Amino acid sequence: MDDIRILVADDHEIVRRGLRDLLESHDGWAVVAEAAEGSEAVARALESKPEIAVLDVTMPHLNGFEATRRIREALPMTKVLILTAHHSDQVVREAEACGACGYLVKSDAGRDLIAAVESVRRHKLFFAPKTAETDCCASEQNGRPGSLARLTAREREIVQMLAEGKSNKDVAVRLNISVKTAETHRSNIMRKIGVHSLPDLTRFAIRNCMVEA
Repeated sequence: MDDIRILVADDHEIVRRGLRDLLESHDGWAVVAEAAEGSEAVARALESKPEIAVLDVTMPHLNGFEATRRIREALPMTKVLILTAHHSDQVVREAEACGACGYLVKSDAGRDLIAAVESVRRHKLFFAPKTAETDCCASEQNGRPGSLARLTAREREIVQMLAEGKSNKDVAVRLNISVKTAETHRSNIMRKIGVHSLPDLTRFAIRNCMVEA
């Protein structure tokens, strides 16, 4: 039985515990790192260099899609399986675009998680409810749908923070930039995605699976 090193990231401890128990029930599989938010997941991945990373979509500070991009850029051999509470075509598109090798609805994890990890370990995609038997991450170069494609990685990170209720000052402190620079980013973002208010920006973030409704 092949050994597999796995990272698990979810902002709910009870979910992480359940995922760990399920994964480690498989001979040779070990959860070597856990994280409660996206930027922590990236840091833990860089430290532990897992073969597989299981990431929740809607984590604080940095969502699962952005965390996946950073992990895949730094550790191209690490395969990422995305977990989400709800199935949607948008989540599937985002998971494919960010370089994830799999997508699984949390309610199906008890039944399908082992199979999903086995699939991505064998360099196959696993996009529930159907499994696509194609080369793993072959679609990672695909373009991002809609106006989200116009945003840089930094701008997507700022969109999430603003949608989570962070102020310009909060953004500036977290990103180690000036408040004026944060304000400029916010203005540029709103212009790029064609919105004129914070509620509209928040709806944009929800629609693009960056935060939960």
